[in-house]
Formats: sequence, C-alpha cells, structure tokens
Amino acid sequence: MRRSMALAVLCLGVLLQTPWIASIPMPSSNCYAFDNSSRIVDFSSWSGYLFEYEVKQGSDLAVRFCKDVESRSQTGYVDFGRFDRFNYFVTGSGQSNFIQEFYNGDLMGCEQSFDKMGRAAQVNIICGRCPNGQCKGLPGCICNVTYESNCRVLVELAILCDKPGPQVFQGFTVGFHPRSWELVYNGMTQFGFEKPHLAFSFQTAQTQVVLYMTAVASLSSLVQKPRLKVVPDKGLEVKLSGSAAKGNPPTTLSPTLLIVDWRCEVARDNPYEVNITLPVEGYEPIQFVLTKMCDYKQNQGGGSTRGWAIFGVLSCIFSVSSILFCCGGFIYKTKVERQRGIDALPGMTIISACLDAVSGAVQGGYSRPEDINSAFASETSWERPPGGPDPSQGARRPTERNYGSI
Repeated sequence: MRRSMALAVLCLGVLLQTPWIASIPMPSSNCYAFDNSSRIVDFSSWSGYLFEYEVKQGSDLAVRFCKDVESRSQTGYVDFGRFDRFNYFVTGSGQSNFIQEFYNGDLMGCEQSFDKMGRAAQVNIICGRCPNGQCKGLPGCICNVTYESNCRVLVELAILCDKPGPQVFQGFTVGFHPRSWELVYNGMTQFGFEKPHLAFSFQTAQTQVVLYMTAVASLSSLVQKPRLKVVPDKGLEVKLSGSAAKGNPPTTLSPTLLIVDWRCEVARDNPYEVNITLPVEGYEPIQFVLTKMCDYKQNQGGGSTRGWAIFGVLSCIFSVSSILFCCGGFIYKTKVERQRGIDALPGMTIISACLDAVSGAVQGGYSRPEDINSAFASETSWERPPGGPDPSQGARRPTERNYGSI
C-alpha cells in the first residue's frame, strides 16, 4: 500500500513538472469572438445556422449565423448585409454578450446610407434565453426585430454559447517578415504550425530561419524569453539567438528577431519537431512547431554558406581600405609633392619603373640619340662609293647636326 502511494505521489510530481502546454490554434472559420477577459469563444459550429422570425404577415426575417441577414417576402429577398472577415464580431454590453455587424447589403433606396455601403444589420447575441421569456426551445431563436430605418435592422438573437476557451494574448504576431503573421496571428497559432505538418517542413539545406515578432506596445513587456524543446532530443542541434532570445520586448514599430540555427547531426526518415514556447505573463503561453527534415548529416560550421559570408566581408573591407588609401595618396601627392595628372596617383612611380624594366629587357635597353646617329654614320660609311670624299676631311657627319631646343 505504501509502495503504491509513493508511486502515485512520484507520478503526480512528474506530471506537475512536465509542461503540458498546448498551442491555441486558429479557429477553423472567422466565426469567433473574444469575451471581456480576452478568452476566445468559437462559434464555428454555428456558422450558417438558419434562424427565422415572422415580422408581419407574409414577411419574415432570416439570419444565417456568420453568413448574412435577409428579409423574405412574396415579393422577393432583400439583403441586409453579409458577414466576412472584415466585419465586426465583438464583445457586447448590457444584455448582449456579443455583437455581429453585417454590411454591404442591397443598395436600392439606400445608396447614401451608412457610408454608401447599402443596407446593414446588427445582431445582438444573447448567451441563454430571451429576456422576454420567448424562445425557450433549443438551440435558440430570434427574440425581437426592430427596423431602425428602411436601410438598417436590429436583431436580438438568443443561443446557447459554448464555454469560453483559453485566454489569448491579442495583438501578438509571428511571421517570416516584419509585417506578416504566417505562424501566429492575434495570439493564435496558424494552421501548419500548431502541430507537425510534413507539408510545412523545412528542408535539410536550410540551416537558418529568421522569425519576426510584434505585439501591442502597452503589453509588450509581458512577453518573456522563449523556451525550446526538440523531439527527439538527439540528432538535431538547435540554437536560438536574436533580440527575442534575449528577452527584448517586441512592438509593432520595432519587431524583435528570433533566429533559429539548426544542424542535422543524425539523418532520419521522419522529421524533427522543434517546439518553441513563448511565455506571456498573465496569459496562456504561445507555442508553435517548426518541422525540420534531415536527409543527410551536416558538417560542423553550417557548410559553405558561412565561408562565403566571411569572404564577402573581407572583400568589402579590402575594397574600402584600397579606396581610402588611393584617395589619401592622391591628396598627399597633389598638395605636398605638387604633382599633377596620372603622376599624382599612388603607385604610379613603381608601375613606371616596372614598365621601363620590362621594355628594356625586351628591346635590349634604351638607345641614346648619339648612338642612333653613330649607327647612321656607320651605315653611310659602308655605302660610300669608291673615290668619294673622306669623311675625316672636314665633312660634317650626321652626328654634328644642330637640333633646335624644345
């Protein structure tokens, strides 16, 4: 008996220490709302449900939950607005728990009403029964209909609301760009990252993923440092860095970066699961899953990408240093040594000397003017006809020509 009790206590302690944290997934439809305590209430099961109310003889009002509002009679249907992702589904006040707004209805006779959006409707949702005691049946019905004008109708609808879900940290997003939310939108994990999905997995060659996080500035300090868990825990090396990993608060104007560096140490057929949890003070933690494929083992250092990055940095440093050296040398030779043109460029003296040396080696050295004239004189003496005048007898040789000064 004591052994069984001790085992139960041990199991209870293990369960309490194990972080059973599940992500808050995005509802399957846009038919959801938040109550006054930021808890999500999912009405996806009510989407499209038809409620009818007889306004007067031969005229009915129909509400298709999260779809549209219509007035039906023998003359036809009159549309009082449609529900879409841009319509409001917000918390109500007083007897109304939630409010739905329907816009963009028929325009006939209502072209200038409600900011030129045509007919509109407002549905006040009451969780429970109607205040006047009507509609005691299940699952609910329309309590009352009031036409505020020919272009707007007010509907009171009583239904059995589902129990509120977890408390959501609204306004928080996680995406692959500063203004995107592929992973987390409005505090809820998007489809594909709430659990492992092979279609949303990252390939082996991608050794780094950069995530951008934003939050409402007034609540950004509630976000804490992320926690990491890899399944299985061996075979994939994962490191978190960036401003988000340091605990910097994210805001809408200045998103924080969470850099995920991972390297496959053991290749396997099934992907690895990288669970990242973001604790939020006073709210349910935010969790999303990254799926990583490891088709082959990767070398230490992250492959050749890091080498090319280092080479690029060194090349930039060398280029900038060379430009600064050339500019400085040119200014020095121009201002101090009073040189002009190409001669003022740094290194031109060395280049000229090298060119002179190469030219001399090819041509056998430079010839002076008197050497060239001597060659002409020798050629003249060889070709002198017999009996001609002796060059030594006062004849002027070509070498004695007088050149003008330049």
